Amino acid sequence: MAAANDGEATIVIIKKVKKVAGGHHGGAWKVAYADFVTAMMAFFLLLWLLNATTEEQRKGIAEYFSPVSSFNPESVSESASGSDGVMGGRSMITDGALVNDTSPVGITVSLPGAKDDTEEQAEEPADDTQSGQRLAKADEDPNQAVDRAEVDRLARELEEERFAEAEAELRQAIESVPDLSDFAKNLVIDQTPEGLRIQIIDQEGKSMFPSGSAQMYPHTQRLLALVADAIKNLDNPVAIKGHTDSTPYTSTKDYSNWELSTDRANSSRRALLAAGLPASRVASVVGRADQEHFVPSEPNSPRNRRISVVLLRQAPEGEVPRYQSDN
Repeated sequence: MAAANDGEATIVIIKKVKKVAGGHHGGAWKVAYADFVTAMMAFFLLLWLLNATTEEQRKGIAEYFSPVSSFNPESVSESASGSDGVMGGRSMITDGALVNDTSPVGITVSLPGAKDDTEEQAEEPADDTQSGQRLAKADEDPNQAVDRAEVDRLARELEEERFAEAEAELRQAIESVPDLSDFAKNLVIDQTPEGLRIQIIDQEGKSMFPSGSAQMYPHTQRLLALVADAIKNLDNPVAIKGHTDSTPYTSTKDYSNWELSTDRANSSRRALLAAGLPASRVASVVGRADQEHFVPSEPNSPRNRRISVVLLRQAPEGEVPRYQSDN
């Protein structure tokens, strides 16, 4: 005050304090954020685990973390955690490895896909009488010791069944066409070491081709179409052979029964393809001239003139049923 009285000005100092809203709360938010990230990671790991495992695996994992009372007693290991000796995993001192009486003991969980003998026997089909079912079962069970000879036998039986079905279908198809029923005797079906042989044979007064020509009659083309329908759904390769009798071909100098039989076989191939037989199924087209007579004792018999369509065998060689059908 004295200074004021002397005429000097009073100095006034004003201090402004700026307040920041919110202030500093420390690092607690970092802990919360870390917990959140950890929870999200665990959540996505759970989603991945659910997507990457099967139902049996998830069940095994769930049983692993379940109380001991929910386990199958047979799946629990007989030994406690630690040694199974006198101390049973306990330590003589206070700070040792102790057994927790309330925690689950060691367990054995069966992994998916590891089935015991009783389960495998229970899953076997009750009816296993068909060759195809037995063969498929042998192929699908690589863990079982398979007799190779038995598998080959089943394959042959299956092929024989398919051949028999093709023959029955062909004969039924011919009988269902009235104007072709008279040519049923021209059809001879038998089995050879090569496979199922279907032969269309000339009869007296009922030829398949005009004399000395490879241009087949309409009824021959229709018979071959029925043959194609009966065999086109099988997998076996097809061999086509042409045969003639021993009557010499004298129309031209450079044309013989060899050329004629080959041309007739090739004409038959074209007829089979036109009827729907896949071209990839044709394995060979051969002309045999008069080298393989149907009636060896009668070289000039019309029955020696024929077309053979052979379904070649794919099953391993073995005992071949011998039968011939020439109704």
